[in-house]
Amino acid sequence: MFKLKFLLVCLFTFLLLLTSNSISQEKNSDILMQQGEFLEYEVSFFGVRLGSIKMFVDAKEKVNGVLAYKVHSLIKSYDKIPFVDLDAKFESWIDPSVSYSHKFISNSKKSDKTWAFQQLDFDYPNKRYTFRIWHEKKLEEETVIQTPRRWNDGSSLFFLARKFLNYKKSIKIPTIIDKDTCFTTINFRGKKENIKIDAINYPVRTLYFDGIADWEGLYGLKGNFEGWFTDDEAAVPILAKMNVYVGKVNIELKKWTRPGWTPPR
Repeated sequence: MFKLKFLLVCLFTFLLLLTSNSISQEKNSDILMQQGEFLEYEVSFFGVRLGSIKMFVDAKEKVNGVLAYKVHSLIKSYDKIPFVDLDAKFESWIDPSVSYSHKFISNSKKSDKTWAFQQLDFDYPNKRYTFRIWHEKKLEEETVIQTPRRWNDGSSLFFLARKFLNYKKSIKIPTIIDKDTCFTTINFRGKKENIKIDAINYPVRTLYFDGIADWEGLYGLKGNFEGWFTDDEAAVPILAKMNVYVGKVNIELKKWTRPGWTPPR
């Protein structure tokens, strides 16, 4: 009886430690998803400035019966850049766990200067999602796909990486780009690096990760990527390197608004 009790105590302690470690690897969602956060990045290729990415954390909204974190982002190329003409807005409603999406909307300019509007609605209780696309306000396609998975869109991936930055393992994330179901692999290395960028006058303490996008997104975004996020509760992305049509581009933090936050030295 004593041996049995001893084994049960050891087992309980072991499970408690596992649970504690798992929790400590995840960042507090409400701290991470700080309402009013604004991050602006500049995209460059071998020193040539191509455009900007602006990301905003909005007020929480209820979607599909869930109070979700709402975020939106603006991507725009600079004027007079040859062969690059990007103008897009994305909106995403992210689950409180910051591990999957409930709804995604995109509005983007096409090469012929017309606009395309897409919407993804995830119906997890009924194990399906609906994809709709409009071109110049005319509904062109509506597709319903049955799937038991929980999915991420391009915007929710950005925050999932921040949430699980300390995991120190690789994860394969179900991802939907347009109506295609695919995966994004992120290798959370747990490797600390001091990174210097123009917007901050000292080296910033970061955690490095890399991964593979098994899909093609805006402007040919696909394949291998790298990221350096701040080694603190905010896990703010400082620098990323990604492959697009022209080659590997740098995405570097230029401006931010996040009350009470200072990049860690």
